[in-house]
Amino acid sequence: MNRSPLTWVPTGYFAMAMGYMMLTSVTSIMFKNLGMDNGRAAQYSSMLILAYTIKPLFAPVVEMYRTKKFFVLVTQLLLGLGFGAVALVMGMPGSMALMMTMFWIMSFIGATMDIASDGVYVTSLSSRSQSLYCGVQSLSWNIGPVVASGVLVYLSGRLHTDLGMDWMGAWRVVFIAVAALLLAITAWHWRVMPDGARAADTPQSLGHAALILRDAFKTFFEKRGVWMMVAFALLYRVSIGLLEKIGPFFMVDPVEKGGLGMSNELLGIVYGTYGLLAVLAGSLVGGWYVAKRGLKPVLFTLCCVLNIPIATFLLMAIYQPSSLWVIGAGVVVEKFSFGFGSVGFMIYLMQQLAPGKYTTTHYAFGTGLMGMCGMLTGMVSGHLQQAMGYTSYFWLVMAATLPSFLVTWYVPFHNDEAPTVAKPEPLQPTAVSSSVP
Repeated sequence: MNRSPLTWVPTGYFAMAMGYMMLTSVTSIMFKNLGMDNGRAAQYSSMLILAYTIKPLFAPVVEMYRTKKFFVLVTQLLLGLGFGAVALVMGMPGSMALMMTMFWIMSFIGATMDIASDGVYVTSLSSRSQSLYCGVQSLSWNIGPVVASGVLVYLSGRLHTDLGMDWMGAWRVVFIAVAALLLAITAWHWRVMPDGARAADTPQSLGHAALILRDAFKTFFEKRGVWMMVAFALLYRVSIGLLEKIGPFFMVDPVEKGGLGMSNELLGIVYGTYGLLAVLAGSLVGGWYVAKRGLKPVLFTLCCVLNIPIATFLLMAIYQPSSLWVIGAGVVVEKFSFGFGSVGFMIYLMQQLAPGKYTTTHYAFGTGLMGMCGMLTGMVSGHLQQAMGYTSYFWLVMAATLPSFLVTWYVPFHNDEAPTVAKPEPLQPTAVSSSVP
């Protein structure tokens, strides 16, 4: 029985976003609530991005065995059970090390789920249907951060404040809720999700997959101007990587420590609603702007829009406003600018870095470099902030925008620009699996 893609595309991409956001973003807030300092909280959560960065390396395995639906169901089941297991071990002796080990394993499971879910999408739908449902796909992904960084962080704060739970108990409830949600989605997908077809270039063995991957690396580094394009992929969003974990920490740290003293509830509202709506609006406006003018003449402008509004955090660190309206406005400005400026980055990867014999794999390399930047900057951001304080740290972030301007000014354009219909970029974009055409 053929079911409408509306029965499984929204839930599939929502599940992908939930897994990614819970592991790589929400965990940093949980670590901080449990008493971890900013340095370790940012470092530990950023380490979990690694699996999503290198997933093109193990994507061929998903293509070779069973069906893509099988991998989706197994990984969603394991991820749901994993979050439930985390809730059970919280508070046990040595639980932090055990949780980190579990989160590390779950990050690879989540990355595999992304590969398989993308594979079902692109092999079950025609090119026309893929275009038709791409808006649904993107919107569904972006609902994930609303629930994870907004609703669930808000819930943890209400459980702690209103019901008097300690932070361990509050986050235990949150993880049980996530586990139940993912298990319910697994059961739903077992009923409605199609199997997905095998890609035409599916490797026949692990050796064959290794040969294809080696040739993809070789041809990637033979591209004209590749090192400047690599620098662009690594450095365009370096300031965002330095801000991503520290921004929420700045919001919840006490005023006497240089923060704004917000509760988890207010953080969930500001980041999960105002911030998300601003990103979506910025992505739509940025996509329209690039489509109207073309990427090459506006890329440096996009870089300016992406980076300059980061100064709002510097101003908030200097003046430490208490008004929720002022704080919310600062976050909206920064997130709108992020959505607007990031459009140019993704289109550049599609139009300039990716084209060639292995277009999809080379695009995945580009997004992998972006993920590597986010991982490395996130790992050091907390330690730097602790050593410098918030005001000096945000000055450093502003200085870190300079390499972005330089690589954007000199980045090459070797291919003619293709007409692009931009869609809102997911808040935390991940490397595209090698099965995407």
